[in-house]
Amino acid sequence: MKHYLLSMYQPDGDPPGPEILDPIMRDLGALEQEMKDAGVWVFSRGLQPPDQATVVRLRDGETLTTDGPYTEGKEHLGGFTVIRAPDMDAALVWGHKMARAVALLPIEVREFQGD
Repeated sequence: MKHYLLSMYQPDGDPPGPEILDPIMRDLGALEQEMKDAGVWVFSRGLQPPDQATVVRLRDGETLTTDGPYTEGKEHLGGFTVIRAPDMDAALVWGHKMARAVALLPIEVREFQGD
């Protein structure tokens, strides 16, 4: 089995209110349970907002840290799930289910190197 990263991208700004977010979180919980029942789920988590990130980089032999996201953009990585699947087609099935669960936010499906 190969491992795949299902990354959820969300728009910058405040999260939606509970009338929108609560059903999404319920659907994500149900999808995670479906993944566990199917034996594909490895790990998943949501991330803190990008303004709470710290970037570490090497410049002229010294490491520098800066507050905030690595790049400014209109959307950011909001969370991710790692799954096991036999191939990309099988992983994409779960990616489609996740896109439905998160109200059609983009889901990027990528295979880990070395599997």
